Amino acid sequence: MSENGDRGAGSGIAPAQMAEVAARRREFAELLGEFRRTPVLVPLGDEQGLLTADFNGIRFILAFSDEQAVARYAIARGESAHDWTYQRVLGARLLDVAVPAAGVPCGVALDCADGSEGMVFPPVAGIVPDGAAVDLDDEVRHGGAV
Repeated sequence: MSENGDRGAGSGIAPAQMAEVAARRREFAELLGEFRRTPVLVPLGDEQGLLTADFNGIRFILAFSDEQAVARYAIARGESAHDWTYQRVLGARLLDVAVPAAGVPCGVALDCADGSEGMVFPPVAGIVPDGAAVDLDDEVRHGGAV
């Protein structure tokens, strides 16, 4: 940012690109808000914990928008004969309670068998509580007390 708060001044980013970034951020914020307000299905894994998958050092809780999405996941894994037990959980509860309780960097993957129709909510500030965000340093995460 420049002294007067302009992000574009001297940054080399064209106004059209800045507008596109702003539009994408608004779109993501709308999707995040909708996810937080919506109950999703979370299959139970081994030992009746939430079903998760690890990717590049980050654990993701697997959530699904409906039973058909769970079925697509089961088919993709070759486990369609498996009896899937799941819980219905509000998206906000996953992000605000389950993610921090994981004890490791953790986010949520919604409809992960649906390719580009799926959605990933990574463990970053603005999506998960600051204490669970991996993009904040310890000083910010703990309110200035390291």
